[in-house]
Amino acid sequence: MTTMTPTTTLPGLMQPTPLTLEMIFERFRTVYADGRLIDQEYETTYGEVADRILRLARVLTEELGVQPGDRVATFGHNSIRHFELYYAVPLVGAVLHTINVRLFDEQIVWIANHARDSVLFADAALLDQVVGFAPRLETVRTIVRMGRPAEVPGAVPDLTGTPDIAGPFDHDELIAAAEPLEERPPIDENAAFGLCYTSGTTGDPKGVLYSHRAMTLHSFATCMTDHIGLGERDVVFPVVPMFHAFAWALPYAAPLTGAELVFHGADSSPANLARVIGDHRVTVSAGVPTIWKSLLPALQAGELDADALRLVFVGGSASPRALIEAYDGLGIDYLQVWGMTETGPLACASRPRRRHAGMSADELLDVRERTGTIFAGLQARVTDDQGRSLPTDGVAVGELEVRGPWIASGYYGVEADDRFNDGWLRTGDMAYMERDGYFRIVDRAKDLVKSGGEWISSVELEGHLLAHPKVADAAVVAVPSKRWDERPVAVLVATDPADPPTLEDVREFLLDRVAKWWLPDAIELMAEIPKTSVGKLDKKRMRAQLDLVLD
Repeated sequence: MTTMTPTTTLPGLMQPTPLTLEMIFERFRTVYADGRLIDQEYETTYGEVADRILRLARVLTEELGVQPGDRVATFGHNSIRHFELYYAVPLVGAVLHTINVRLFDEQIVWIANHARDSVLFADAALLDQVVGFAPRLETVRTIVRMGRPAEVPGAVPDLTGTPDIAGPFDHDELIAAAEPLEERPPIDENAAFGLCYTSGTTGDPKGVLYSHRAMTLHSFATCMTDHIGLGERDVVFPVVPMFHAFAWALPYAAPLTGAELVFHGADSSPANLARVIGDHRVTVSAGVPTIWKSLLPALQAGELDADALRLVFVGGSASPRALIEAYDGLGIDYLQVWGMTETGPLACASRPRRRHAGMSADELLDVRERTGTIFAGLQARVTDDQGRSLPTDGVAVGELEVRGPWIASGYYGVEADDRFNDGWLRTGDMAYMERDGYFRIVDRAKDLVKSGGEWISSVELEGHLLAHPKVADAAVVAVPSKRWDERPVAVLVATDPADPPTLEDVREFLLDRVAKWWLPDAIELMAEIPKTSVGKLDKKRMRAQLDLVLD
């Protein structure tokens, strides 16, 4: 792979078929028309939903005036209606912008105005919130309600106080009154199809603008056996929200293979997730580690029917070793994946390699705790402070950089950003790499603890802390130290608040697991650890709450 302009010597005699999402749409519309889609309200098939998508495409262009390149925003949870927009918007050449419903209104308004959204589709249950911030939306001209009015207690909110915005119109009624749009505009594979904003805890969010080509290639890569490995016999359950990095692109990868899709709506409680997994014979699911930790007691007690569940793949943060072991004991493959909004989003999976054959169970766990191998089609390297590649010796730690056809090359509306280095994306993750490309992220650059000139991995410490029987949740943050520059403090949630862990308990537990100088100097007990809107540890907020300086 190179950033240089290629020279054509002899053109190939292959058909120049554009790699667009229409390719995935046409496959599930025809080849897999009998495949099921299920959400909290009803069940349908790929064939039936394809018809609704084509009707919605006509609604977008002829009723709502959406033009190629326009941004169409969604404000909703995981549902079939949301899935319809995943395809209808790109099919007419517009850009699907999924907005995180967990953000504060001020952030939502800022993002919608920065994206210059023209139409907003919102879940019925979220319409009250939308009406509240609608007067501050500068470019939205129409709002459409996804879901039946009966789902909302009391009267349906209206927009009489916002005369510049039409609606709210009803998603289902618009589709029912429309004819399928059979003649669709030709789309350049390099045209934008989707827009997601990062959920960073510093500065304004940044928009990542995905192309048709990028997502199509990402979908093919996701389905590869040594990546996620999906097939027609799978029932795929994305617990990760559809408003976050396109639900890790599963609504595109699963239909490519005919795998069926199940959506859980707004209810992410362990009881509802367990019901969905059992009732619909889910075979593959995806979500952050806290999801799988919350479901573990029911699985271990035999209260959750997960006989069909063969694979859970887990990202967003590193998984503790004890959690991987627990799922191994249940006969469920627990696969760690890595990616970012900027990486399309999936970029790596921690599947053991051929050279790992013959290892003991403990040695294989060591391997699976690492981040893994970059997806086929992408490249990864580790660099020093000057951007120079470091040796792939499994020792040298530097910043992980990646590049490839579904890696961002810049941010939407931003002229230049230092995250992009000569064609490579600087991830902000610190990692070491082995000779064959298998690597491990040791921490975010901003979360490493620098103590006496040496680095302490907060991620590794957190993994060990989560294995402590008295610890339900854990985070490690760096706090200033007069003697050592920085020292680690463990922020803990007790399994039993009446019998919380002490600093002595924690240090003794860790003593034979990490170097002595890694042991935390203090612990802080909390009822709940602060998380970002997508479930990641909010360490900036924790550091502000602690406000400690150690001797």
